[in-house]
Amino acid sequence: MVGEFATEIGAEMSCLASRRPVVGIIGNSYMMNDRYPVHSGGTMNSAAVAEVAGCLPLIIPSDPRFVSVAELLELCDGFLLTGGRPNVHPSEYGEEETPAHGFFDRGRDAVTLPLVRACVERGQPFLGICRGFQEVNVAMGGTLHPEIRDLPGRMNHRMPPDGTLEEQFALRHAVKLARGGVFHRLFGAEEVMTNTLHGQGIATPGSRIVIDGWAPDGTPEAIYVDGAPGFTLSVQWHPEWNASSDPVSRPLFRAFGEAAAAWAGRSTTPALKRA
Repeated sequence: MVGEFATEIGAEMSCLASRRPVVGIIGNSYMMNDRYPVHSGGTMNSAAVAEVAGCLPLIIPSDPRFVSVAELLELCDGFLLTGGRPNVHPSEYGEEETPAHGFFDRGRDAVTLPLVRACVERGQPFLGICRGFQEVNVAMGGTLHPEIRDLPGRMNHRMPPDGTLEEQFALRHAVKLARGGVFHRLFGAEEVMTNTLHGQGIATPGSRIVIDGWAPDGTPEAIYVDGAPGFTLSVQWHPEWNASSDPVSRPLFRAFGEAAAAWAGRSTTPALKRA
């Protein structure tokens, strides 16, 4: 009997040790064929999480009717806050809606903004990409410009309307990183080349938001949350493109995967002790 119990516990520990950390990929809502509502996540995101971060990708339906922040925090070891066409609703940062703000996904707002704040408090890792980068800033009390290209002296950061995926996701501008900062240390360079596929951007940084990288026109491109106990790196570009081979994307996703693995190890320890 004792031997059987020991074997069972040993099998459980082996399973826990071999389990990949689970990364919740925040999905986006859209209408397929203009009539069928869908929650989706780009294949590039799943590939980057699985193949570079070494984690199990799990697409999250970003709608508070179906999921709660508490459940997501319990289920996942980290979160990928993806890009997406809908913008954060301006009421989330105290402004009125205008045509320049585009269209929205209020369900995603209701899930991701409190999720970011909870992760910051708990030290649970997340990686923000494009809209996800903007969500992190808004969640921490910051504001957004509705259209970067309309500001004096700014470049057009939007995705080119035509061309192949390779052409649309091609590296288009440099990002200057703060010397000695988090991103400088991670990439081993003070300047990196990135793609750019966004319309909005940070107007005022939120509380504890540290801007650690800028485009040539001064647009914030890399941030983290000051004093947060976990991984909070977020970028305005799309590192999921060619993540396994790009010299900037690869270390970013690897570091995120290591953070998720560390959280997974921490979260399974109490269960093992109880066994």
